[in-house]
Amino acid sequence: MISESTKARFDREVAKFPADQKQSAVMACLAIVQQELGWVSPESEKIVADHLGMAPMAVHEVTTFYNMYNQKPVGKFKLNVCTNLPCQLRGGAQALAHLEHKLGIHAGETTPDGLITLQPSECQGACADAPVLLVNDRHMCSFMSHDKLDQLIDGLHKAGAA
Repeated sequence: MISESTKARFDREVAKFPADQKQSAVMACLAIVQQELGWVSPESEKIVADHLGMAPMAVHEVTTFYNMYNQKPVGKFKLNVCTNLPCQLRGGAQALAHLEHKLGIHAGETTPDGLITLQPSECQGACADAPVLLVNDRHMCSFMSHDKLDQLIDGLHKAGAA
């Protein structure tokens, strides 16, 4: 399930910490798993725990605490719409509702074609740019008017068809 090259990446992360603190690499190792598999399964949590000498529950606690780790398979594109109070006050809820309507799904669901997963999220640290969303945990989109949301979705559909 986890390749040897992935385990080598784990080791590079572990090497960044003192030998007696290799558990400090847990978040990086979970991110590596997610990059390879698209999500963090209970089986992959156990592999990370074994690799770092941690209790599997301790790894699971990290996975479930942070919303950046997918605990089930997601679409090719994952959209995290900030629904924290500052974004709510500047249209975050309306942006999420607009995307739900446009995509025909509710927050926490994936489109039937498996292309887009829509999720609410906590603060993304860009309150002045609200409403904001994050695409695939990497690309921040700011000032997301309904027109900009429509353009984003149209672009993702084109990219997904390519």
